[in-house]
Amino acid sequence: MRESYYGGGPGVIASGLVWLASGIVAWKGEAMTSMLVFFVGGMLIHPIGIMLSKLIGRSGKHEKGNPLSTLALESTILIFIGLFIAYTVFHSVGDWFYVIMAMIIGSRYLLFQSMYGMKIYWLLGALFILIGFKGIFLAEPFHYPAISGGVMELLIAIVIFVKTK
Repeated sequence: MRESYYGGGPGVIASGLVWLASGIVAWKGEAMTSMLVFFVGGMLIHPIGIMLSKLIGRSGKHEKGNPLSTLALESTILIFIGLFIAYTVFHSVGDWFYVIMAMIIGSRYLLFQSMYGMKIYWLLGALFILIGFKGIFLAEPFHYPAISGGVMELLIAIVIFVKTK
């Protein structure tokens, strides 16, 4: 997995761009549109990550039967559960959509350490979870967690690329 997908770095870049784009749309005051950008963009993260992997000379395809690919697929279910919870809560506490998604995505990133064998994913997961808690406890505006998450992912992607070779 680490070799095929360049340590997951291309996917982290794609995800960072989705978080940043949806955060910028939210900052402009378009909450529903930003959530749509997040949802549609989120569906494109994996294909964009594969495309970027191939552009930098990696296969973007893991070996058949690799048990870690099952973990990647299974952990994707967390995202759909998170989206349902975050969107439902959004109607009661509007500023919590991205904080909930940050905690869900952070939880999923913790599993990426097993998939890629890189402890940086424990850090990325923990930072996303902290962004979520900070957003709730400091009552941050709707767009803060999305922009923070996007910037953080793009910075961590640089570390992943440096560590992967």
